[in-house]
Amino acid sequence: MMTITQSFEDKTHKEKTMKPLLWVGMISIVMLFAGLTSAVIVRKSDGNWLEFYMPSMFWVSTVVILISSLTMYLSLHFAKRSNFTGVKASLAATLILGIVFAFSQFEAWSQLTSGQVFFTGSESNASGSFLYILTAVHLIHLLGGLMALLVVFFKSLKNTYKPKNLLGLQVCSIYWHFLDALWLYLFLFLSYIV
Repeated sequence: MMTITQSFEDKTHKEKTMKPLLWVGMISIVMLFAGLTSAVIVRKSDGNWLEFYMPSMFWVSTVVILISSLTMYLSLHFAKRSNFTGVKASLAATLILGIVFAFSQFEAWSQLTSGQVFFTGSESNASGSFLYILTAVHLIHLLGGLMALLVVFFKSLKNTYKPKNLLGLQVCSIYWHFLDALWLYLFLFLSYIV
């Protein structure tokens, strides 16, 4: 039978490991994207760089992901006040907005191919290929965030998150805001640097 002391020690151990591991993972992701965006700058300076307009769906994606950051913030706000209905509603909204973001990325890629910007093939150019790679790698990380969000959402249905039990929600929230900030960086980089 687990004692109160053991339960407290397990919780403290989780708190000491989960957030630092998350930060290590996010630093790794930052290094990956720093390398990719540096490669874009180096390759662009070589010449033969196709100039094109960003698809309008990338603008839509940006608005959607910024709103999802707000709804994620609200979920933590509600959890700190033991507002279980608010937690569930805001997590559901964040999940839906995350899915909308993912589909808007696919629509943006469709707009790119309609505008003759291809990932590979004889008509492709490095500028388009880099755009597809950067947005696809971000989308892969976002899919991981959606899976974590799904777990957190199902736990919220059991009224798990309250002022003294926020760790899972906090970790998911930190990662989600990180993905939002990363997308904003990529969007600005692709719009104004590339």
